[in-house]
Amino acid sequence: MPLERSFQPLKSIRVIDLSGVLAGPYATYQLGLLGAEVIKIEKPQTGDWARQGGDDELAALSMATGYLTQNAGKKSITLDLKHPEGLAIAKSLIESADVFVENFRPGVAARLKLDAGAVSTINPLIVYCAISAYGQDGAIAQRPAYDHVVQGMSGIMSTTGTTTSGPTKVGAPYVDYATGLNAAFAIVSALHEVNRTGKGVTLDVSMLDTSMMLMASLVTRHLTTGWEPNPAGNAAWSGSPSSGAFETLDGIIMIAANTELQFESLCKALDRSDIQCDPRWSSPGERKVNAEGLHDQISVSVSARTAREWEEILAMHGVPAARVRTLPEVLSENQFRHRGQWQEMKMPGINRPAYVPAVGFKADGESTGPSHPPPRLGQDTDEVLVSMGITAEQISALRDQGVV
Repeated sequence: MPLERSFQPLKSIRVIDLSGVLAGPYATYQLGLLGAEVIKIEKPQTGDWARQGGDDELAALSMATGYLTQNAGKKSITLDLKHPEGLAIAKSLIESADVFVENFRPGVAARLKLDAGAVSTINPLIVYCAISAYGQDGAIAQRPAYDHVVQGMSGIMSTTGTTTSGPTKVGAPYVDYATGLNAAFAIVSALHEVNRTGKGVTLDVSMLDTSMMLMASLVTRHLTTGWEPNPAGNAAWSGSPSSGAFETLDGIIMIAANTELQFESLCKALDRSDIQCDPRWSSPGERKVNAEGLHDQISVSVSARTAREWEEILAMHGVPAARVRTLPEVLSENQFRHRGQWQEMKMPGINRPAYVPAVGFKADGESTGPSHPPPRLGQDTDEVLVSMGITAEQISALRDQGVV
């Protein structure tokens, strides 16, 4: 049974999702969480590549966690878009849609006769969102890429790690997820623009553009002043020597004492009035000049207790701080469970629950999750086709031909 949800700002919106793997499906997943009907078109027999891999039990059911994460709440239909009848069905769906999303390399959608021009001809009011690695135009637009490739291309890796470790990839596919969120934001904005102007909108969302937005302050500083970033390691972006990573008795704690008040509070928490009174560190300017010595003194004090102890002590003194946790550790935290951002779902044929994300915010005090579990490959094909006026006999014939 679909779950009841009160916050559904996109309830009347229909989305045709021709995307696969991560950025595109994550974008349409956000739209579904907001109430949109998302019809995911997949290739017969194989479906979204993200259905495979990882846990053997889930992969055998074409329900790998890479697929589960961003496909709950959607409908799945199978269509061979290279077959004339499959393409005709897709075009019929487009007639009643508000949004069309694809994440092919530039040019592929045109070969399928589903590029922005073709789709807009079918439905002039549609929001067409093309998601790609480098954008729909430019010298390298045709190149394929994945998250880690764009992390290298964008310069993110060169600012991560240390001079010793060299460039380091971020641990999760953040560029993909950020691109999905960027695309969802663009689509919702475009829907309002359609209402305002009565004209459809074509969106061009790229992973490279998104990754540069994630480094906006670095890019602005370089273009404006010529400054070039070095690998930041675990240093705080503020550059404050009383901020960053510090070793405790049993792990690392991240501390942010950037303002004068925070620095004073840190000294009190450490019981180090001598640091505060030392002329070498009496002002922000002096602290930067003598940064290494200050960091060493703080490190000596921090190393005397556990990370958990310091987390509590610093919190009592109003100093932003958190011990570095593993993923299992943070998932066991009361705060994480209290926020209710992950929704447990029972999956048919799977003898364990699946956990999928809700929207990344609360509306009127509630966190909104998907309406139903991720669909099996093609599970909604018959339902959707029947709603289009296609008979059971015709569907059977289409299935025999491999169209669905």
